[in-house]
Amino acid sequence: MSLLVVGLSHRTAPVGVLERAALTGESPTRLLHDAAASATVAEAALVNTCNRIELYADVDKFHAGVAELSQLLAGHSGVDLDELTPHLYVHYEDRAVHHLFSVACGLDSMVVGEGQILGQLRDALAKAQDEHTAGRGLNELFQQALRVGKRAHSETGIDRAGQSLVTFGLEQVAAGAGPIAGKRALVVGAGSMSSLAAATLVRAGVADLRIANRTPARAERLVEILGGATRTLDLADVPKALADVDLVISCTGAAGTVIDAPAVAAALAARDAGQPLAFLDLAMPRDIDHAVRELDGALLVDLESLSHAHAATPGAGDVDAVTTIVGDEVTAFGQAQRAARIAPTVVALRAMASEVVRSELARLTSRLPDLDERSSAEISQAVRRVVDKLLHAPTVKVKQLAAEPGGASYAEALRELFDLDPAAVHAVSGTPIGAQNGSSIPAGGIPAAQAAVAPPAGAPR
Repeated sequence: MSLLVVGLSHRTAPVGVLERAALTGESPTRLLHDAAASATVAEAALVNTCNRIELYADVDKFHAGVAELSQLLAGHSGVDLDELTPHLYVHYEDRAVHHLFSVACGLDSMVVGEGQILGQLRDALAKAQDEHTAGRGLNELFQQALRVGKRAHSETGIDRAGQSLVTFGLEQVAAGAGPIAGKRALVVGAGSMSSLAAATLVRAGVADLRIANRTPARAERLVEILGGATRTLDLADVPKALADVDLVISCTGAAGTVIDAPAVAAALAARDAGQPLAFLDLAMPRDIDHAVRELDGALLVDLESLSHAHAATPGAGDVDAVTTIVGDEVTAFGQAQRAARIAPTVVALRAMASEVVRSELARLTSRLPDLDERSSAEISQAVRRVVDKLLHAPTVKVKQLAAEPGGASYAEALRELFDLDPAAVHAVSGTPIGAQNGSSIPAGGIPAAQAAVAPPAGAPR
């Protein structure tokens, strides 16, 4: 597998660009299928969250893969490629694995160490599996990333702050509008982020919680799970309900604004003077009109303001420990992948040797028809032992050498030296024998002229 990731996140793009590039509705599914259908792509997976959009793909050519994935991201996001390009980053092979493992551990999150990203990666893999765009390579990669993320959280204090984007956002709300406990709250949406927000509010001790969703059944299921002073609300009644709550959290998949400034202004006019109305908008694109920020008595915390705030982060020692874990896991994963690439060649070599032995023994039997059964068995066993001993040291050594960077050349050497039939190797592996080991490129923006990007050493063109 030659892994390539092209994406943008809160680290490389302003919230305004992320908001315009956000993939909603059927766009993620269409993007997955279009990526997988590309001539340069064998497998594809999409990580699509409120602050990152990343396409992971097994590609056969570096330049063509970068160009194709970039064009697809631009086409499905609706942001012109020339505008999107400066905010994109590219990772290839080991660097791409390192990036995904870092994301899984929360090192690349807006709130360092948050654990919600593991669920989002699990969802990304499930989506790619359901749409049949992920094969063995991406399945193994994402499963390992999930294991690495769990290891980081269990062996270090990376999540010591105990924060997710929801808790971080509620901290900012509490700083401006007072404690959450005892407040009347409204959650708009019933997806994973909204469900987390509702559960967090219940734990924080809200006095009353209402949940509104486009699909009432999902809101009702969430109410059943949470229990207590939780009830559903028709989505059409949200504007009227604003006057009766103290806090609104919104995170839907809507393409447009869910709560506009005039509705908030009317709610503020109906409230007691001096009673603030707080909003936490975790949607991308935004659910709540940005103009709400300018209304007296309203507090709006959204992804843009959160990106400028500073969360309580784990200690440097914990971050260093997780960084070490990621580095070790990337090395181990790379070695395992490189070793696996030579296995079909070794199997084909042993199969060829077995066929030579079988052929020569059959020839011996035809030339010595009077050879007794015991002698024939002894000769057969002796010949097989000789072949096994001759092949043992080279095959063990080549597996060790193949696990190191550049190890693909050893498989090629074996095929040349023993004149192995490429079709035989392909039959064992089920994948083309010419898969490149490749290296990596550092993160950074993609030059506008895609063809001018120099691929990593050894990368297929």
